[in-house]
Amino acid sequence: MKFSAKDMVGSVQRLMATAQNGLEVIRFGGLTNDVESSPFEVVERRRMYRLRHYFPDDATPGRPVAVLVPPLMVNADIWDVNAEDGAVGILHRGGIDCWVVDFGSPASEEGGWERDLADHVLAVSSAIDTVCEATGSSVHLMGYSQGGMFAYQTSAYRYGKNVASIVTFGSPVDVVAGMPFGLPYGMVSDVAEFLADHVVTRLPITDSMVRIGFQMLDPVKTAKSRIDFLRQLHDREALLPKERQRRFLNNDGWVGYAGPAAADLLKQFVAHNRLMLGGFVIRDQPISLAELKCPILAFVGEVDDIGQPAAVRGIVRAAPNAEVYEASLVAGHFGLVAGSMATNHTWPLVRQWIDWMDRDQPLPPEIAPMAEHVASNRPRSAATRVVHTVGTLAEAGAGMGKALEGIANNTVRGSVELVGEAARALPRLTRLGMIQPHTRISLGRLLAEQAQRAPLRDLFLFDDRVHTNASVNVRIDNVVRGLISVGVRPAMRVGVLMETRPSALATVAALSRLGAVAVLLAPGSELAHAIELTGIKTVVADPENLRTAAATGTRVLVLGGGGARGLDISQGENVIDLEQIDPTQVRLPAWYRPDPGLARELAFVLVTGTGDRLETKYITNHRWALSAFGTATSADLDRKDTVYCLAPLHHSSGLLVSLGGAIAGGSRIALARSLDPARFAEEVHRYGVTVVTYTWTMLRDILDAGVFPTGHRHPIRLFIGSGMPAGLWRRTTDQFDPARVLEFYASIEGDVVLANVTGVKAGCKGRPVPGTAKVELVAYDPITEQVLVNESGFARRCADNEVGLLIGKASDGVDLSEGGLRGVFTAGDAWMPTENLFRRDSDGDYWLVDRTDTVIRTPRGPVYTQPIVDTLNDITAVDMEVAYGLPVGDHNLAVAAVSVRKGFRLEPADVTEALQVLDHHQRPDLVYVVAEIPRSSSYRPSTRAVQVAGRPELGPGTWWYNRAAESYEVLSEADARILLGD
Repeated sequence: MKFSAKDMVGSVQRLMATAQNGLEVIRFGGLTNDVESSPFEVVERRRMYRLRHYFPDDATPGRPVAVLVPPLMVNADIWDVNAEDGAVGILHRGGIDCWVVDFGSPASEEGGWERDLADHVLAVSSAIDTVCEATGSSVHLMGYSQGGMFAYQTSAYRYGKNVASIVTFGSPVDVVAGMPFGLPYGMVSDVAEFLADHVVTRLPITDSMVRIGFQMLDPVKTAKSRIDFLRQLHDREALLPKERQRRFLNNDGWVGYAGPAAADLLKQFVAHNRLMLGGFVIRDQPISLAELKCPILAFVGEVDDIGQPAAVRGIVRAAPNAEVYEASLVAGHFGLVAGSMATNHTWPLVRQWIDWMDRDQPLPPEIAPMAEHVASNRPRSAATRVVHTVGTLAEAGAGMGKALEGIANNTVRGSVELVGEAARALPRLTRLGMIQPHTRISLGRLLAEQAQRAPLRDLFLFDDRVHTNASVNVRIDNVVRGLISVGVRPAMRVGVLMETRPSALATVAALSRLGAVAVLLAPGSELAHAIELTGIKTVVADPENLRTAAATGTRVLVLGGGGARGLDISQGENVIDLEQIDPTQVRLPAWYRPDPGLARELAFVLVTGTGDRLETKYITNHRWALSAFGTATSADLDRKDTVYCLAPLHHSSGLLVSLGGAIAGGSRIALARSLDPARFAEEVHRYGVTVVTYTWTMLRDILDAGVFPTGHRHPIRLFIGSGMPAGLWRRTTDQFDPARVLEFYASIEGDVVLANVTGVKAGCKGRPVPGTAKVELVAYDPITEQVLVNESGFARRCADNEVGLLIGKASDGVDLSEGGLRGVFTAGDAWMPTENLFRRDSDGDYWLVDRTDTVIRTPRGPVYTQPIVDTLNDITAVDMEVAYGLPVGDHNLAVAAVSVRKGFRLEPADVTEALQVLDHHQRPDLVYVVAEIPRSSSYRPSTRAVQVAGRPELGPGTWWYNRAAESYEVLSEADARILLGD
C-alpha cells in the first residue's frame, strides 16, 4: 500500500482536530457553539417552582397560550434543548405564547428533598392561575412523560377550570397494560410497593443517579451514541448541530428526584394503577381522570420503552368524558420531544392542534381519535422496532433477545400474576387455620395492626376526603376514651343506630377495641322492639337518629358531625354528646386493655326480620374473622382495590363482607352515605372503585337510573354481596361488563360460608370458601321439619339436585345445646344446621331453595319459594317479586306477586314460558301484578308488606295456573270461586 503526502497530511490534520476537540470536551464538558437559548424571563418565583415566560417581548394580542410541564428528573430546558428548532421556538413562530413550569433541582431548592407528588400538582395548578390572570385566556396544558401525568392530574384536580386542552408526550396512564420494557405487572407492583415503603423515602435520588439510571435503561443506544461521537470527534461541523442535545442527555439535563414524590409515584400509579382506575389522592382529596372533559391529544412513541403505547393509550379509558386523540410517531421516549423527529413532526402537529382548537383550522390527518381497544404489549419488535433500530441491534448482537421478548413477557406475566394471587391467599388461609377459641382477634385488632404496619396508607374515603390508618386509629382511641368516661365496659352490649358514615365505623371499631359488644340496629326499623329483644340499655346514635333513639327511653350517646353541630334534643341524663368530651382529659382505668377480644367471644349482634319474625343473630370474633378473610380470599382483595360499601353496616353483608373483607384484604374502603345513583356514578370514578358491595336488589336502583349506560367505561371489576336475584345478576353483568358478580352465602349460626367465585351461574351460591366449615346436605322433610335417616339411623346424604338441609361441621368448643346436631354421620360427630334448604348440582355448586320456615305447605307437597322468585326475576319485564303461601280454608296456595318495570308489559304467556323450567308441582298456583313491592332497609323485597296489602284481586293482572293446559290464564270469577273460595 502506498501513502501519499496528501494522505499523510490529512491523517495528521484529523488527528490534531480530534485531539483539539477532545481537549475542549474534557475542559468544558462539550464543544462550544453559537446556538443560543430562546429568551425568557421568570415572572413568578415560589418555593415549588419558577414560572418562565418565553419571548416576553412579543406582545401580540389574542395569541393561544401554552403551559409546558417537564417531568421530574429532567431539567425544564427540555422544551428548548433544540433552541429555535425546539418546542418553544417552533410554537412561538406558530403564534403561540409559551410558558414553562420550572420545578428546579431538589438539591438546590429549599425543602426540595421533602417534596411529594401533591406539591408538584398544586404547583402546576398555581402556575395556571398565574398565566390565566396575566393573559386572560385559558391554557393548553402540555407535559412530557411524568409532566404529562401532572397535566392530567392537575386538570382533574381543577375539574378542568381554565384548561382548554391537554397535550401529552409519552405519558403512561394504564401501567398494567404496558409496563416499561414489558415487565410483568405483578412483580413490578410488589417491588414498587417495597421501594416506596423502605427505600426511596430514605435514599435521595441524585441527578447523577438519575443520569446513570436512564443510560442503563438503553445501554446499547448509550454505547452507540458515545462511539459515534468519538468516531466523529474530528469533524466539528458534523457534531455541532447535535452538541446541545448530547450535553443535555449526557450531563446537563438531569436533576434529582425527591424521595416522597418518588414514593407517591410508585404507590399510587405503579403499585395501585390509580391514574387509570381513579382515586389518586391530592392533599387528602380523591381525584379521577373521569373529571376531564376538555379535548386531549396524546403523542405515542411506537418504540417507546418507558411510556409504552398501551400504557399511554389508557387515557381513552381513564377519561371517558373527554374527546381523546392520538398522534403516533416512530420515536423513542426522548425522541418525542427533542431531536429531528420532534422538530419535523411533533411540534408542527402540536401547532396544528392548537390551530384546530383556537383558529378553526382543519385537524391534520396524523391526529386521529384514539381507539379504545388496542392490543396491549403487541410484538412491536417484529416490524416497527426492527426498522427503527436494526442498525443498533446488529451492532449489539441483541436481535435474538428482542425477538423472544414477546413470548417471554407473556409467559412470565401470567406466571407472576398467578403466583401473586396464591401468595395473597396463603397467609390469609394460614391465619384462619391458626385461629383457636383463645386466639385474640377482632375488628379493632386488625385495624390496630394496619395502623402500626402502614400508618400513612389510605383506609377509607368519605365525602371526597381520604382518611389514613393512623388518623382513623386515633379517632377510634378517642371514641374509646369517650365510651369509658360514660361507663361502657367490656362485654357490655351497646346499640349502634347510625347512618353509613365514618363515625359509625369508628363506633363499631371502638366497641371492639374496648371488648364490648356492638348491637347493630337499622335506622327506621322497629327500634323499640329490637331494643327490647336485645336488652340493651345504651345506644350510640348519630344526630340524624337522635330523636328516634331518645323516643325509646334508652340512654343515648351522640357521636358524629363534630362538636360544633347542634342537636335536636338538649343534653341531659339520657342524652350525652360524646363529641363534647375531651379525650385527653379521660384517665384510662387499670382494667383497660386494647383489643382484648378472643375468637370465641361475642363481638356483634345483628337484628333481622320484621314484626313477629324479628330475631337476633350472634356473631363471635371468630365468625367475623372467618367471613372477613374468606371474602378477601375469594374476591382476591388487596391494597390495589377500593371497596365501595353500599351495603349498610347493620346488615350482615355490610359487616362481614364489605367491612370485614376490605380490612382483611388491606383494601381502601369507600363509604357511601346512601344509595344515590348519581352520586354513585361520580364516586366510582373519583375514588377509583374496583369492588362494589350490595345487598338483595340494591343494584336495581342504579341500573334503572341509567347513570352507567351500556358500554360506559368504569374501573369496577367485581360486585360482592348476597341475595341478588338471578335476573338482576344478568342485568348487572351486561351493564357493567367485564365486571362479574361474587355472591356469598354466610350462615349466622356455625361457620358455613359459600361463594360463587366464578360468577358463571347466576343465582348460584357456589361452593365452600377454603378455611371455612365443611358442609353437607342431609335429606330433610320440610313438612315434619325432621332430618331423614337411613337404615343405620344416621342422616342420609342428599343426591345431586335433591333438596336438603345445609349443615356445617361444628368447630371445637361450640355450644351444641341450642340447635346443634350430634351423631349425624358417625357416632359423636358434631354439626351445626343452617336455617336454609339447598340443592347441589352435578358440578358441586350449591343453590339456595328456601328457608325452612317459608316453605309453602300445599296439598301436593312442599313448594319452594326461591326457584319461583329466581325464575320470575329472569323475565325482562319483571322488576321485583315475592312468593308466599296464601291460606285458603284448610290449605295453602303457592302465590307469587310481581311488579313490572317501567316501560314494559307483562303477559301471562311470558309467565307461562318462564315457569316451564320448574317442575309442574313447583309452579305457583297464582301469579299477580302489584303496583309496587316495598323493600326493607337492606333492599330485600318485603313478602310481609305484600301479604298485608291484601289478597290477589280479579282482573287482567291476576293469572291462575291451569294444570291441564299447563299455562297461566286470567283469573275469572268462576275460577276464583273454585281456587280462592270467593
